[in-house]
Amino acid sequence: MGERMYLFTRFERFWHWAQAGLIITLLVTGFAIHGSHTLIGFRRAVEVHELAAWLLIGLWIFAIFWHFTTGQWRHYIPTMQNVDRMVRYYAYGIFVGAPHPYKVTLERKHNPLQRLAYLGVKLLINPLIWLSGLAYLFWGAREGVLPAAIGLQQVAIAHTAGAFLMLAFLIVHVYLVTTGHTPLAHLKAMITGWEDAEGGSPLPSARPKT
Repeated sequence: MGERMYLFTRFERFWHWAQAGLIITLLVTGFAIHGSHTLIGFRRAVEVHELAAWLLIGLWIFAIFWHFTTGQWRHYIPTMQNVDRMVRYYAYGIFVGAPHPYKVTLERKHNPLQRLAYLGVKLLINPLIWLSGLAYLFWGAREGVLPAAIGLQQVAIAHTAGAFLMLAFLIVHVYLVTTGHTPLAHLKAMITGWEDAEGGSPLPSARPKT
């Protein structure tokens, strides 16, 4: 157990839970549209899916503005330093009771592996989902914008692939929530904002100049 710190601001917690709720809504309604389940009717699924998509786009735009105006974007700068230590911990150390190799600080909230994962979401999964989703939604106005070789089926497949990638990320994310010093420690921190820092000294990495 380390020092107790106020790690997540009120807006970060709102953004996290709102984003989680909207993504889960999009996954449930998206798979209903795809015919994977019948928990919700097709027409209602389409309506809710489109509404949740626009709400999430608005939330992301506001979150991007907040991250850049507050300087919080620095927590997501990727680094390859000590990634191997984090991989070994999650692949082996966590199962034998090894101490967490990364100590969270107010200046560095995310370990190197988390930064790379979030970068993958922001640069691969999110663009794939939104570009394909918007192309599908406004397919009638695509003339002269998309190459002729790209048809509606290809766009739908790309959108579905993005959905499965997001689902995989969500499953891994939920699992890693349980890997704190107690199973609910990380979850509690994202509810209250307070977290007990664990691990030894912060992993050395290049710290961006302010």
